[in-house]
Amino acid sequence: MASAFTRVVQGLDYPMFIVTAAAGGERAGCLVGFATQCSIKPPRFLVGISKLNHTFDVAARATVLAVHSVGERDAELAKLFGGETGDEIDKFARCRWHAGLDGVPILDDIEAWFAGRVLERVDFGDHVGHVLEPLDGEADTDEDNVGYQRVKDIDPGHAP
Repeated sequence: MASAFTRVVQGLDYPMFIVTAAAGGERAGCLVGFATQCSIKPPRFLVGISKLNHTFDVAARATVLAVHSVGERDAELAKLFGGETGDEIDKFARCRWHAGLDGVPILDDIEAWFAGRVLERVDFGDHVGHVLEPLDGEADTDEDNVGYQRVKDIDPGHAP
């Protein structure tokens, strides 16, 4: 059963996002593929963050998360936030950003993003789902979102 499941999900092309968080004077961000709209009225979005990821601890204390849609032109940011760990480097020293609601980092070079208040956290096993209520954002592009198949070769910045 597990091998059939593995084969099915390996072929999926989840949309990829960079999620950023700020809490207690710390900033963090990571590349995520477990994310989806989960309600229309009221608008809600669910984003899963790995418990192994440096971003996990900051996101667990954050009141607001920012979700940035990764387009083709954002490949270098995807590599930075997916292939490096905040345990070793300051990712925000390597990109342009500004502080949004509650200090959450907004990546200046990504044109489609939103910030949302964390309403609930749900333990899903090796990831925790954060249910967000969208509060702010911009979408100044019609560029398509990059899927998992485009970034699957990025070595994770944290150990799997």
